[in-house]
Amino acid sequence: MQAVTFTGAGGNEVVEVTERPDPEPLGEEVLVRVRYAGVNPADVQQRDGRYPAPPGVVADIPGLEVAGVVIACGPRVQAWQPGDRVFGLVAGGGLADRVVVHERCVTRVPEQLDEPSAAAVPEAFITAHDAVRTQAQLTMGETLLVHGATGGVGSAAVQIGLTAGARVLAVARSEEGRDFVAKLGAEPVVDDGFQDTVAELTGGRGADVILELVGAPHFPANIEAVAVKGRIVVVGVGAGTSAEMPLLRLMQKRAVVRGTVLRARPVEEKGTVLRAFEREVVPHLASVRVTPVIDEVFPAANAADAFTHLEGAGKRGKVLLQFED
Repeated sequence: MQAVTFTGAGGNEVVEVTERPDPEPLGEEVLVRVRYAGVNPADVQQRDGRYPAPPGVVADIPGLEVAGVVIACGPRVQAWQPGDRVFGLVAGGGLADRVVVHERCVTRVPEQLDEPSAAAVPEAFITAHDAVRTQAQLTMGETLLVHGATGGVGSAAVQIGLTAGARVLAVARSEEGRDFVAKLGAEPVVDDGFQDTVAELTGGRGADVILELVGAPHFPANIEAVAVKGRIVVVGVGAGTSAEMPLLRLMQKRAVVRGTVLRARPVEEKGTVLRAFEREVVPHLASVRVTPVIDEVFPAANAADAFTHLEGAGKRGKVLLQFED
């Protein structure tokens, strides 16, 4: 198989594209043939040495998601057979053209999605849905504030919030980014002084749910922007990991701040997350009520360029790699 590998921790000098033996599916695993693979901020953090693979997971091949066609099944697989199109989550090894994944951690790709679109879905939409709907319990009529709304997870969260019947405020740093989120159906918010804008737009009430995809710079302003009994879910910390927390104000708001990751969860938990995504999001993908957004596609041989692009500003949706047939 062809795989993106890291020779160590560092910058793009450690990124290589190499040939490896094809993995074999064991037990309840399926082997998926991949043509397009999503690149995520977590892959950059793993390259840097800040986010190593969990124990028992391939350590030098990044990639947290998979989309493609099943080509082989382990002896105890019941749900899938060769030829099925699937997408889902892996704890590592996703940036390769052959990926092994537990059968519970994938679901069926709607026929309306072509291969690039399917590859742009799993990490972005599953992460957003789990954070916003399952953990924060966003409901109809509430207000959702999305930081980093132009990226893969952010643009997915905007759409998921809207399909849940919520009002969605989307923070973007540039005018182009604000135009982008407005086209998705959100109300654009300027990053600087966002807490004042949220207060103005909500009549002083604040946002019921805040999805934090950027990190420390938005605290303590997030505490000001959240509504009484509101929920803040921290998913990304690329701009900083340590922040001031005004505890008295948090107490006054009776608000909840929680962090979340998907990668390190056991198969049983990931399976539950996938089933919720399957019930609530996949039908909207099939009806094209929500659509994955692709920023740019790079040949797998140019994986280092994809990492550089991912680290830059101004992205609109997902960055993908394309493997040769």
